Amino acid sequence: MLLTLVFAYLIITIAIGLIAARRVKNSADFAIAGRHLPLAMIVTTTFATWFGSETVLGIPAKFVGSGLNGVIEDPFGAGFCLIFVGVFFAAKLYKLDLLTISDYFRERFGTRVEVLCSLIIMLSYLGWVSAQVTALGLVFNLLSNGAISIELGMVIGVVSILAYTLFGGMWSVAVTDFIQMIILVIGLSVIAVFASTLAGGADKVIALASSRDMFRFLPEPTLHDIIFFIAAAITMMLGSIPQQDVFQRVMSAKNEYAATRGPLIGGICYILFAFVPMFLVVSSLIIAPEQTAQLLKDDPQKVLPTLIMQHMPFVMQVLFFGALLSAIKSSASATLLAPSVTFVENIWRQWNPKMDDAHELKTMRITVLAFSVLVLIYAITSQGTSIYEMVSGAYQVTLVGAFVPLVFGLYWKRATTQGALAAIGMGIGLWLVCLASPIGTWLPAQLAGVLAAVLGMLVGSLTPQYIQNTHASHYEHPHD
Repeated sequence: MLLTLVFAYLIITIAIGLIAARRVKNSADFAIAGRHLPLAMIVTTTFATWFGSETVLGIPAKFVGSGLNGVIEDPFGAGFCLIFVGVFFAAKLYKLDLLTISDYFRERFGTRVEVLCSLIIMLSYLGWVSAQVTALGLVFNLLSNGAISIELGMVIGVVSILAYTLFGGMWSVAVTDFIQMIILVIGLSVIAVFASTLAGGADKVIALASSRDMFRFLPEPTLHDIIFFIAAAITMMLGSIPQQDVFQRVMSAKNEYAATRGPLIGGICYILFAFVPMFLVVSSLIIAPEQTAQLLKDDPQKVLPTLIMQHMPFVMQVLFFGALLSAIKSSASATLLAPSVTFVENIWRQWNPKMDDAHELKTMRITVLAFSVLVLIYAITSQGTSIYEMVSGAYQVTLVGAFVPLVFGLYWKRATTQGALAAIGMGIGLWLVCLASPIGTWLPAQLAGVLAAVLGMLVGSLTPQYIQNTHASHYEHPHD
């Protein structure tokens, strides 16, 4: 019965998405909803992009094992990413009226930086979308008591998302996100209240978390722990800023007010509401202590689904899996669309500069399909990797490769193409060296990479200017 209701829910969301797809008339409608979305939908779609499988399944497991200190990367880093976008980036980017974030790199630094940053951004989405696909497979496997394999569950999940994203693009994603986030918030809130009742009250749940030192946020006062804490914090906080899915939500807004306030409100809501799944997992330590302790050792991602399936009534099961599927589908649809639009607009167009809008729209849809197949293959071959780790690894590459050119391009007038290329090369180069060598055990690869990128930007931009000024001075004063 539960599985039947889940499939019914999938069919309803597909239908809603296809109805929204009727508004797509051109590539701008497909990529950024024609810049028509109101503030409420910008809030829900930014919140929805972040509130995915790792928030419901991955973060709670990390919280129980390491406390707030272990989840600095997500939700805190991820939430502050949206806040920073709203405060420092949204207004500047919205005024440029671009289709993709890589369009900005082309306008500011030229085609080479555009293509390099596009490849970096597209690569980062493999881990993120694969995490959502992996979670979909896990959900269908659990709901069917193993009758549906995890691999088949992944296929079913991807097809259900493709059914509307392929046709409706950003319009379908935004409308379904709006509805799915309402279901998510209501569903998890009701379950949290019910779980606190089973556990003997919210005060007992909070007391247990406090007694196990789960509210410890700051790292140990050692250089090693502080450095790795900072590195974890900036991975999504800064690495997610130069991302197409975030940029799409900014550019989809109907005015600058919605573009700046939407991510800001969405980020605050995300941080606050991410505590609900954490609360639920701590509740399970009281409701089913032995079972939960064993699952935390064997497969922490199954703690919440098992709690709901075995210790809560049918209505709560419907609410939970409706909320979980809402979270996963909203994240996955957004992150299937973003790299596909980037590929067509910023890479494919290099070989087809005269491509008309109808051809571009068709190519975007084909690319969404192709990228979905690629993600599905990657997710199946990456089984065994935790959802949280898949997500966190995804944003290191954009942090070291694209963040510095974006920030310096917007806020430093002396930034040049040579500086951007040097930043990309040095950032990714040192990041890879740290990952592949013992250096990474004492210096976090992502922190080393972003510092190298800053150095590359400064040296690459200032050195040619210094040489040029020196030569000019020499010709003006040849005998000095």
